Amino acid sequence: MKTYILGRLLSLIPVILIVAVVIFFVIHLTPGDPAAVMLGPEASPDEVEKLRHGLGLDLPIWKQFIIWFTGVFKGNLGMSIFLKEPVLKLFLDHLGPTLSLAILAQGISVLLAIPMGIMAARKRGTGVDQTFMIVSLLGISLPGFLLALLLSLLFAVKLAWLPVAGYRPLSAGLWMHLKYLILPAISLGFIQAALIARMTRSSMLDVLSMNYMKTAYAKGVREIVLVYKHALRNAFIPILTVIGQTFGTLIAGAVVIESVFNIPGLGQLLVQSISQRDYAVIQGVVLMIAVSYVLINLLVDLLYGVIDPRVRLSRRS
Repeated sequence: MKTYILGRLLSLIPVILIVAVVIFFVIHLTPGDPAAVMLGPEASPDEVEKLRHGLGLDLPIWKQFIIWFTGVFKGNLGMSIFLKEPVLKLFLDHLGPTLSLAILAQGISVLLAIPMGIMAARKRGTGVDQTFMIVSLLGISLPGFLLALLLSLLFAVKLAWLPVAGYRPLSAGLWMHLKYLILPAISLGFIQAALIARMTRSSMLDVLSMNYMKTAYAKGVREIVLVYKHALRNAFIPILTVIGQTFGTLIAGAVVIESVFNIPGLGQLLVQSISQRDYAVIQGVVLMIAVSYVLINLLVDLLYGVIDPRVRLSRRS
């Protein structure tokens, strides 16, 4: 197991290299000059060129990349051009709101999706199953920002039960923290729940149709024990895969929802940095999100062996 984990961690190196190359060159080849944005339209060409020299933007692009990537392996993601703070510090400062939102949204999606998927599999072909398919299709098709606006209009504006926008840290109290995250978490979680529920239904149908499940049912094993103890465990690996992928997506893709609800997370930091052409922040944040996504997939891969011992045996062989 230790060898396997070490191998997966070493596989991060080429992933980081590829992501870093793509991010760096795409950003630097995009039209727009940070120096010109900082000085404004009134600045003269000489002033812009002087600032470019001070920021190191007049160096050849390959030399800029080597300087930046060397710093990455030393734990230095660079310095923000506009905020004048280390990128790593900015990432950690904005990680908390995004992580809280992603965890709450994932919790909502799992609590909704797995029972719905199991129920649809048990009632295959009935009205319950058809209703589930319609709701899940709606969840996949409905844009997150539209659901966010509808929820905000109903629960924040009309009923005044929850705040329209904003964020309160956990230090302000658990209820106050959750109060500001419930609507954005539901907006994100509903879409992910549709994907997880459809996978749960499909995986459960495959397991329930197996001969050993039919034999156990014929021997008198209660349906609830058969479904939740035996079938769900055997069907859970593909479900866990989707949960891991959706959690990585929640961390990386909460940009629009954070903008709608004015949450100071990584999404809002990225939007602000892109509008200001803050190269260092964009490069560093996107790289850290990519690394987080790979680490989440590694954790999911390790959980396979906890759920199904056959996975551990196959690794040993």
